[in-house]
Amino acid sequence: MKPLSKKSLVSKAAKTQDFRSNPVFPEDTRWMRAAIMTAKRGIGRSGVNPPVGCVLIGANGQLLASGNTGAGGVPHAESAALANLDDAGRIALRGGTAYVTLEPCAHHGKTPPCADALIAAGIARLVVALQDPDPRVNGNGLAQIVKKGIIVCLGVEAALSNESLKYFIHKIHNHKPYCSLKIAASLDGKIVLSDRKKRWLTGPKMRRYVHFLRSQADAIITGIGTVLADDPKLNCRNEGLENDSPPIFIFDRLLRIPTTAAVLQSPYPVTLFCGEAAPEQRRQALGDVGCVIVPLPGDADGQPDIGAALHYLGTRGINHALVEAGTGLVTSFLSANAIDCIYWTQSDHILGGDALPAVGQFASQTINAVAIFAENRYIQTHYQEIGGDRLIILQKPNANTGRTQA
Repeated sequence: MKPLSKKSLVSKAAKTQDFRSNPVFPEDTRWMRAAIMTAKRGIGRSGVNPPVGCVLIGANGQLLASGNTGAGGVPHAESAALANLDDAGRIALRGGTAYVTLEPCAHHGKTPPCADALIAAGIARLVVALQDPDPRVNGNGLAQIVKKGIIVCLGVEAALSNESLKYFIHKIHNHKPYCSLKIAASLDGKIVLSDRKKRWLTGPKMRRYVHFLRSQADAIITGIGTVLADDPKLNCRNEGLENDSPPIFIFDRLLRIPTTAAVLQSPYPVTLFCGEAAPEQRRQALGDVGCVIVPLPGDADGQPDIGAALHYLGTRGINHALVEAGTGLVTSFLSANAIDCIYWTQSDHILGGDALPAVGQFASQTINAVAIFAENRYIQTHYQEIGGDRLIILQKPNANTGRTQA
């Protein structure tokens, strides 16, 4: 039997409109990977919306335009890509293909539905990596496009796209942000000498990497102990990323933070998680300098409950939070099983037995981060030497619960 041509396969798919079994062509992988690379520009910048990428290909196979989710989530990737077309590109797109890393939305939010925009653009084919698990979408966008006779292929490079969208997908499934923990430790697993004086443990190249991590997060979480001891800014100071510092959230049971603290110079209002017994005069004083005060129920130790704090962040659309804190809060987060990924940065310094450990249970152990965290079901996924220091990334298996349909 003579094999079907690409044109015949497309024609057959148009009749069946079964987007789970529609034909996939070699160039689909290439263009979807390009869309995924484009999507990464929006990580940490897309606000409550997922960082999506879109690539538009003309009917004759040429690249016409691309776009990603904009700052604060607007515009959506599809709208951004369509806006990048000139008059000739809009004509060339008719009968062409759109590659999108996540199912186009079909509901009215801050922007009109992207499904409508793609239909109006006259594409003949839509290739999507992942179905959107958001209940407002979850297949509705694909169904709307299919109804207009457009061929839809779902699942191209799904695993790769899942990695770039894992924070959003985790939040949708768990109703709380994906939490990463950054620890800067000595060779013996300590973070500071007993005098608590601030000293750099890792070198400038590793510190630049940490600033990049901040730019990829939607929120930074720290504790009052770190603020009082170090007076950090917790912003991103890498050249070109100065405007990508995320909002800051501080666990401060009694609202002890000084109104002159460096962290309060953040361009965003700083949120303080306090206990219900926090003094009213402190609430007023800190509110007067722009802080958002969020009283939370106490945990068994009387500290603001971590689960309640993460639920609050989830309701505010925070997809990814980076925890940078001292021994107490770090230990609490790990004990609460609230950390999904650990960035363990380690120098060759040895601080000695009286120094403070990175995590409470490490106090009397020589540190093998991989072995110790393995006891808590973390596995090493990456190792890299950066400027003489070591970066070890450990993750929970299945921390990304975004096994979306593909």
